[in-house]
Amino acid sequence: MKTDFDAIVVGAGPAGSSAAILLAQAGWSVALIEKQAFPRRKVCGECVAASNLPLLHALGIGPEFIARAGPELRQTAVMRGARTILADLPLAPDSRYAWGRALGREVLDTMLLERAHAVGAEVFQPWAVQKIDDASGLHRCTARKSGSNERVILEAPVVILAHGSWEPLPADREEQRLARSDSDLLAFKANFSGASLTPGLLPVLLFHGGYGGMVLAGDGLTTLACCVRADRLDALRRSAPGKPAGEVIEAMLKRECRGVEDALLGAMRQGTWMASGPLAPGIRLKSEETVFRIGNAAGEAHPIIGEGMSMALQSAWLLCEKLMQAGQTNAASVSTTWQRAVCNDYAAQWRKKFVPRMRLASTFAYVAMRPATSAALLIPLTRWPSLITLGAIWAGKVNCPASIASTDDRFHGAIDADTCDPGPAVRTLKADDDSAGHA
Repeated sequence: MKTDFDAIVVGAGPAGSSAAILLAQAGWSVALIEKQAFPRRKVCGECVAASNLPLLHALGIGPEFIARAGPELRQTAVMRGARTILADLPLAPDSRYAWGRALGREVLDTMLLERAHAVGAEVFQPWAVQKIDDASGLHRCTARKSGSNERVILEAPVVILAHGSWEPLPADREEQRLARSDSDLLAFKANFSGASLTPGLLPVLLFHGGYGGMVLAGDGLTTLACCVRADRLDALRRSAPGKPAGEVIEAMLKRECRGVEDALLGAMRQGTWMASGPLAPGIRLKSEETVFRIGNAAGEAHPIIGEGMSMALQSAWLLCEKLMQAGQTNAASVSTTWQRAVCNDYAAQWRKKFVPRMRLASTFAYVAMRPATSAALLIPLTRWPSLITLGAIWAGKVNCPASIASTDDRFHGAIDADTCDPGPAVRTLKADDDSAGHA
């Protein structure tokens, strides 16, 4: 078994698998570690904004994604009580990738993982990371195979953390358990067949103590997802003793959002309600780190604006761009100084590109979860529905922050800074015979 790599990626969601694909196609040796068996369902809104479709094409899964995803998302709506306010979603600059789509994570994540394996990444699945040690720039990652006592120690100068916020590394778990409170947001999701949600409509649901959304994804399934404050959930469960939390949530959504009740009339839930949490919106990038963070491991926005997938995919591209710009480095000469310099450069760009949308999401979530402020919000939106369209633009639905140029054709396409238009190819890091392939 190979144990020394140029890069180790922890987590095979959209962020981790994307990073593994990019680096493997650039000639790096990559280990991709994922503790869950695929395919697996995941609590997620499942929307992929138009700004990400060129990235998926450049990663090599674009045609398959388009073939399996739901209809083009051309309209959005704000639903609260009996009110539904419709607005157009903004058109992306590139007509080839004009509209977002939705696809279940059990399908999308498997696509990306299989692509990473196909381009040369070595996949460890299901394996769980036990600890990561740093010795003079060379990381040692201890992983254990799920369901056994088999362990392996992998080494690489570059370690990329791409695990979800609900699946922290062992060192972070105790801190996460101690941080619970009544204001925590718990996430719920279910899929329905036979729903009557208008194809291409992406509603945002506002209700007391939370927010949610619906979308028609692949295979004709409608996804209903929401986040609920812990204290509101406790109150709802006390009013319906003995009922599972998911059924209590479903009944509340139908009661407090007429649009949900109408869409699910005659629909049949497929499988059980899924739950996870608490959510932890905020920035997780740390100064002077020697490991790199992407996706939710780097930072998480309130999912009310549906930009989690965008931040996962685009942060992977941004980090890989920085690693490639830093140049080929022999593993023996990699130092913590080099790692921290690249990490600080990446973190500065990450904050510039993603913090504004995180602030927008926090503001919208604060307004949405309080009855008085959400009611007040509907007054200007009713008069000027175009404000919803403008909000979607501010949220990053059409503009992509990835900017990667290239002189090597091993990648499927480069990403133009303004339009995310696939171009010749992404900058690659050519293998150096004298460096044994280390980054």
